[in-house]
Amino acid sequence: MFRRVPPVRETNYSGGSLRFVNRPVMNAPITAPDSISNRPRRADALRNYEKLVAAAREAFTEDDRSASLEDIARRAGVGIGTLYRNFPTRADLVQAVYVDEVEAMSRSAAELAEREPWEALTAWLQRFVGYIATKQALAEELFAIAERDASVFAGCRSMLHSAGEPLLRRAQDAGIVRPDVTIDEVIRMVGGIAKIPTDEPDEIQRLLSVALDGLRYRDA
Repeated sequence: MFRRVPPVRETNYSGGSLRFVNRPVMNAPITAPDSISNRPRRADALRNYEKLVAAAREAFTEDDRSASLEDIARRAGVGIGTLYRNFPTRADLVQAVYVDEVEAMSRSAAELAEREPWEALTAWLQRFVGYIATKQALAEELFAIAERDASVFAGCRSMLHSAGEPLLRRAQDAGIVRPDVTIDEVIRMVGGIAKIPTDEPDEIQRLLSVALDGLRYRDA
């Protein structure tokens, strides 16, 4: 369903300067891209799959990232045979955790679309910081997987861009965010901030707030 919003300013470049004109905007609905994981379809198998991914995500984001598959099966409350039926190797499980995080980020973009443009964009980017934390915990293993098969990671990157771009464009159309930035630039900026080594989580949020404030459009 399409939703009509009040007229907003459109940015045009002319002679090196910015020119704004009023125009009505018809916002297309923001929908999450298709799933890229290999989740089972049968309900009982899907429950076990999701338990294992959740247990692995918890294990891989703790201080000790070397949790064994047996430890993860115990956390999930399933037998080791069930784990191996879903994930024949540790690399398969690591990849599933990563893909699950990407798909959750994609879904959250659609969930946030009903908020005001600036609030929706910044809330999604703040969640992106949490996604980076999981990715960092698995960095070495993910790098090894990507060297063997980069297609899944290309798909994940495309999914993230497809999810975030409508939120950015909506904020730009509303005249809230500067028009000369792309979703690729914004994601790289937020990802860089999320990777800054610190013992104080609040410091990352403070730096993120400063960077996001720099995205705002300000009349010259």
